[in-house]
Amino acid sequence: MITITDFGSGSKVFNSDKRAINAIAKTSGTSLKNTKLLFRIIRYFQPASILELGTNLGIGTYALALGNPKASISTIEGCSQILKVAQQQFSNKRVSNIKAIQGDFKEELLGLTLHKWDLIFFDGHHSKEATLTYFKMLFPTAHNDSVFIFDDIYWSKSMTEAWEIIKAHPQVTVTVDIFNWGIVFFRKEQAKEHFKIRV
Repeated sequence: MITITDFGSGSKVFNSDKRAINAIAKTSGTSLKNTKLLFRIIRYFQPASILELGTNLGIGTYALALGNPKASISTIEGCSQILKVAQQQFSNKRVSNIKAIQGDFKEELLGLTLHKWDLIFFDGHHSKEATLTYFKMLFPTAHNDSVFIFDDIYWSKSMTEAWEIIKAHPQVTVTVDIFNWGIVFFRKEQAKEHFKIRV
């Protein structure tokens, strides 16, 4: 059991701040299906610099690290207790390419916005306002081949609204909606197009 400090939109499952680690893994950790998909995305694109907002137990983070062991991965988690569990997992599995940061996303991002990111996984604060704020903060760090992945785009009506605003951004060229995630590309050589696929 650990005590959770939730900086995001809260939980639709838990109504207490004391939670069992196995329950967190089952309900709010990255699912096995999504973990495999994340691994395949990283293996395909081979991003060298990766940012993750929302480490949770580090299941998704571990998939990022395995997908490209040479990548430099920065992951931010608001809750110190849950990050401690994730860091133990990284240490036990001898993953050396992950830099774990504990703190408020917005504050921590201020020191990371000068960086150019090949891939960003937005998997933390599931609200319209927060998602759009992080997108606006991190958009200048994208380059032509960057990939942004947004988790839980249908988690709430406001998250879906945020997704529609991101899709409409003039520099966003291609999006892929796979229901759980929205994947964003910025390739100037491609015409603006939106896809919906089942995986």
